[in-house]
Amino acid sequence: MDEIAFITGASKGIGAAIARALARDGFDIWLNYRSSDEEAGKVKSDIEALGRRCTLLKFDVTDYEAARDALSPLVSSGQVPFAAINNAGFRKDNLLAWLSAEEWKSVIDVSLDGFFNVTKQVLPYMMQRRKGRVINITSAAAHIGVVGQTNYSAAKAGLFGATRSLAEEVAKRNVLVNAVAPGFIQTEILDGLPMEELLKTVPLGKVGTVEDVAEMVSFLCSDKAGYITGQVIHINGGLC
Repeated sequence: MDEIAFITGASKGIGAAIARALARDGFDIWLNYRSSDEEAGKVKSDIEALGRRCTLLKFDVTDYEAARDALSPLVSSGQVPFAAINNAGFRKDNLLAWLSAEEWKSVIDVSLDGFFNVTKQVLPYMMQRRKGRVINITSAAAHIGVVGQTNYSAAKAGLFGATRSLAEEVAKRNVLVNAVAPGFIQTEILDGLPMEELLKTVPLGKVGTVEDVAEMVSFLCSDKAGYITGQVIHINGGLC
């Protein structure tokens, strides 16, 4: 049976690039998205053009019941993803002194509740099969700090800790858990940031591409990464 990779927030940006890369590698794709029907359809077409199957799963990762209702029928029928990539995330920037409760909670919910709501549904089945990969897409913002991103930095730093702890929990079942921390990657998430100034902090002096991140996820999903777990791998052009 062909292996499956499940990616959240995969209708565009880094998530879409990961879906295409893993389809190229031979995975069938479960593609989660919240609202971008047209973009999700385009990624599905690209995946099918590679000869792989793509199942669109439209639900909000912050909604536990929605995640359960979408995934439980699949995994209970024996369709268990080899890889679960928690990519969904977004920014709502503001200085903490003026940050609203909604701006705080919504950003935390997508990254952390989304990680729990989705991983909870598939992890027991991975453990039963004694194989699997969980890959969390975090951010350089979790360790360098960016003005106006206290909520985003906190959310992504939370995924660092979750990655390390979960890796310890499931290692004996041969489920490997890692995180990939992109720096400044050319997506809409950079909109509004002072990139001319920020790039001065990047030794390579340029932004990365979504493919740079996708290729690392591809590696972590491969047999070549069979002895790597509990790690955070930085894709950031040397950003310290």
